Amino acid sequence: LLECGVIRTRAQEPLAARLADIYEGVRELIARHAPQALAVEDVFYARNVRTTVVLGHARGVVLLAGQQAGLPIHEYPPADIKKAVTGRGAATKEQVQFMVTKLLRLKHAPEPADAADGVAAALACVMQAEFLRMVEAAR
Repeated sequence: LLECGVIRTRAQEPLAARLADIYEGVRELIARHAPQALAVEDVFYARNVRTTVVLGHARGVVLLAGQQAGLPIHEYPPADIKKAVTGRGAATKEQVQFMVTKLLRLKHAPEPADAADGVAAALACVMQAEFLRMVEAAR
């Protein structure tokens, strides 16, 4: 694990400015670490419709940054990510955080829990790629 965290924006800023901050933050991470792929959680539906829409916008700028960088983009439903790292699709954030810490043998759990969710998405992507390599090798 090279780095994990969250990109924070200021709630009082206009949405367009916040999305630009997220976009630039993701572009900087891509430039700094040169990843081979981008793993993104599919849209989930929050209880608050506005929250769902804003999260969709944020996800969109992340996808745009990855696409412009030429990265393969892998999208996973939240339940699939949770199942990949915990064995249970309905796992709590705390369970995901715990398993990410154990799987990567980290000294401390990624904080905040949203950072662990991002790491879990990356792990799900790696696990799927490894599984597909094994299937291909068995042919």
